[in-house]
Amino acid sequence: MMIKPSIDIKKKLLFLLFALEIVLVALLGRVFYIQAFMGPDLQARAYEQQTRDRLITPERGSILDRNMVGLALTETVASVSVIHSQIINEEEVAKVLSDKLEMDYNTVLTKVSKKVALERIKTKVEKGVADEIRALNLPGVAVDEDIKRVYPYSTLASQVIGFVGKDNQGIIGLESKYDKYLKGESGKILTETNVIGQEYPQSRSYREDPIPGNDLVTSLDVLVQQFAEQTIEKTIEVKGAARGAIIVINPQNGEIYAMANKPDFDLNDPFTINDEQLAAVWDTLDDKEKSDSLNQMWRNFSLNDTYEPGSTFKIVTSAAGLEENVVDINSPFSCSGSVAVGGRQIKCWRYPRSHGGETFLQGVENSCNPVFMEVASRLGAETFYKYLIKFGLNVKTGIDLPGEASGIMYKPDKIGPVELATMSFGQSITITPLQLLRAAAATVNGGYLITPHIGTQLLDDDGNIVETFSYEKGEQVISKETSETMKVILQSVVFSGTGHKTYIPGYRVGGKTATSEKLPRRSGKYIASFLAFAPAENPQVMALVLIDEPQGIYYGGTVAGPVMKELLENVLPYLNIKPEYLEEEMSMPEAVRVAVPDVRGLKVSDAKKILTDAGLKVDTQGEGDIVDSQFPLPGETVNYQSKVVLYLQSLSEET
Repeated sequence: MMIKPSIDIKKKLLFLLFALEIVLVALLGRVFYIQAFMGPDLQARAYEQQTRDRLITPERGSILDRNMVGLALTETVASVSVIHSQIINEEEVAKVLSDKLEMDYNTVLTKVSKKVALERIKTKVEKGVADEIRALNLPGVAVDEDIKRVYPYSTLASQVIGFVGKDNQGIIGLESKYDKYLKGESGKILTETNVIGQEYPQSRSYREDPIPGNDLVTSLDVLVQQFAEQTIEKTIEVKGAARGAIIVINPQNGEIYAMANKPDFDLNDPFTINDEQLAAVWDTLDDKEKSDSLNQMWRNFSLNDTYEPGSTFKIVTSAAGLEENVVDINSPFSCSGSVAVGGRQIKCWRYPRSHGGETFLQGVENSCNPVFMEVASRLGAETFYKYLIKFGLNVKTGIDLPGEASGIMYKPDKIGPVELATMSFGQSITITPLQLLRAAAATVNGGYLITPHIGTQLLDDDGNIVETFSYEKGEQVISKETSETMKVILQSVVFSGTGHKTYIPGYRVGGKTATSEKLPRRSGKYIASFLAFAPAENPQVMALVLIDEPQGIYYGGTVAGPVMKELLENVLPYLNIKPEYLEEEMSMPEAVRVAVPDVRGLKVSDAKKILTDAGLKVDTQGEGDIVDSQFPLPGETVNYQSKVVLYLQSLSEET
């Protein structure tokens, strides 16, 4: 007789079946979740356990000048690593690698003995050495592709270009700023392995090619940079100066042709200090002292440091006065040698002599401090401060280089009569050289603020344009009429005033000199500077020369004026800016045009004689006995006493 289950048992049975169904549904849901959502991740983990990968360093993009000349390039080298689980004889591997790589045996043995998946022994191994190691087929030794950054011009624009570290990451300069474009993406070599990391006898390797970085095209010009560096380096040596800088820029669009800072350093050896006295005690310094010294050497003081600009700042005061109609070219002034302001006697640079009666134009030509104090007084502190802001002197210029500083100035409520007076001629305010250039460019380009910049385009591996960087013309801070007047005034400074040592026949050059006393006052240390542009009627080039702590004579017009003249005499013809001679200039030797002789293939001594006899100056690049090429090219007509650059090769390199 069958016993019917009781109601309680049926309930328990139903509950159990229901619970089993829930569990089954949960398991099915879990399986679906794992398959649909966790599958790719679990598959990747399994693949990672079953393979070993070694990264392939991508080729870093080149940094090029505006004419596609390489400033930073990449060479293919190799890296040598060991896979501990595959090594048979640690001592043998350490002995071979230490010999081939010229490393200490114990150092290599320590690395070889590390029980890690992959240990790097040495990077940047030359191809020949790497091929020798690869040919030995040592178990556990891996030779992979690597890259080495090289800088063909060594010290050229070192603080601007920057360099890379051991991991090929940009450290300073353009290498750092554009690192994300230059670095590319790493590739991989994947090898099938067992659970302890050993390769199977018949294991296969898979390769994922690296993606090279983009090339960076810049506004820099190698020849203009060389002209600037040679000129400032010679001046620093002659004047015993602490340092110097030259910046060359297009005032219309902000493109920087050159930014030379001296002293500099070797980009191919950036961790070797360039100061002989410091180098002699280098081993006695602690890590912080070494780091501080290196950072100081790498510092781009054209944009990282501020200074009191002195009389070059009178350009801003002049433009503000003209724009606000508190002065015009013929406004009368009188200089007695000093002015009493707020109970303080502020002197003209000519004190105890004076300039006497003069117009505003003559006051600018004479760089007369009392004239500018009066202009600022007429403007008033509030309006004067408004123009400091309009000219962007309180903010960074936005240049595409790291570490830019910005100006330091009084707040409006702190500008009393004395502060207003001293600020009018470039004291009691500190700005960067680049901020000064940006403000000065606005005074002569129609009144527009520009963004100084170096990067212009990105190219792919085939040379196609990937991206073009755009820099829009900024706010108009003064009228076109005021800008035209400023060009006339500043041209007069060079033609008749304190900047006369920069006068170049055939070129209308405008500019302003400055002699800035460094803080603290009465230190006896000065910065001589000169800001100039040409041609004055349509400025295409603007340059700033700074000479820090020149010994002996330190006046801007006397010290920096000839430097600017030499620079522009080379740069203007090179940039194809043609001279236009006034009638009275036609009889000058500089007005004579000379056809450049062809000296290619000649010995240097013969080439120099031919060029000198033709009335030309000579500069050589490289080492050797034979002229390989020249600039300007043969047959071009240039000014008398223009410089011809000869690129040399040794006799042994002739074909």
